[in-house]
Amino acid sequence: MRWTPAAIFAAAVAALVASAHSAVGGFPLSVRDATGAVVAIPEPPRRIISLAPSVTEILFALGLDREIVGLSDADDYPPDRVRGKPRVGGVVINLERAVALRPDLVVGMASLQADQIARLRAVRLRVLAVDAESVAETVEQVRLLGRVTGRVKEGETLARSIEQQAQGARPTSVVRVYIEVWHEPVLAAADGTLVDDLTRRAGGQNIFQDRRGYVQVSMESVLVRNPQVVFLLYPGRAALIARPGWRAIEAGRAGRVHELPPDLVTRPGPRVVDGLALVLRLLRDGR
Repeated sequence: MRWTPAAIFAAAVAALVASAHSAVGGFPLSVRDATGAVVAIPEPPRRIISLAPSVTEILFALGLDREIVGLSDADDYPPDRVRGKPRVGGVVINLERAVALRPDLVVGMASLQADQIARLRAVRLRVLAVDAESVAETVEQVRLLGRVTGRVKEGETLARSIEQQAQGARPTSVVRVYIEVWHEPVLAAADGTLVDDLTRRAGGQNIFQDRRGYVQVSMESVLVRNPQVVFLLYPGRAALIARPGWRAIEAGRAGRVHELPPDLVTRPGPRVVDGLALVLRLLRDGR
């Protein structure tokens, strides 16, 4: 088995169940997180900082509005509930601001914030690192966050809702799909990304399924692999269809180039089912 941060995180759910003591509410807890660190949580956290938009969406969905005392600069959903919450930085976390908020739990993403997580741990903050690269791992992330915050029932309800909606996806055919993340340089989403998992579930076959993660590709390789549908994770449809050679591929001739809202297809949170529904509709109906 390949131990990626998401794989370690998925294993952490089982470890959490095994390591939970019989105290009221399941606390104290000891869990191995997505970085491989063992995180001890003595009681339900009352002051939580979220460092990632996907985590923030989950925490709000679990009803932890009062407990959330700090967010990252990138957090924007739900808009009415993130408004007014203190911010602790973006790519680089403001340590002084984070410490001043006196959190008893900080939650971040292992794959994107390893350095920042290490900095926070160096000043003795309790940090739980999570990660998810698929709908299934998103479900487990929801369950774990429900357990470590004392919202087991809410977490299970949300996890089951995501599972049931995802299982309801019924693709009618298989089409070749190219997913472009950015254009300078040209970056594609390959195997092992959330948007790839959504595409597969909706009946798409990623033309870069032989690669992993977010990878730089050449336009020649895209044209040779001849996608039938193109998804863009940024606003650039007009510029893309004007590129040399695009009219020679099936997606170009059919006009099947679609811009996807990145927050729906790259954030492993409650709205992942909305992203799946959108991808399914575009692959099935073309609009």
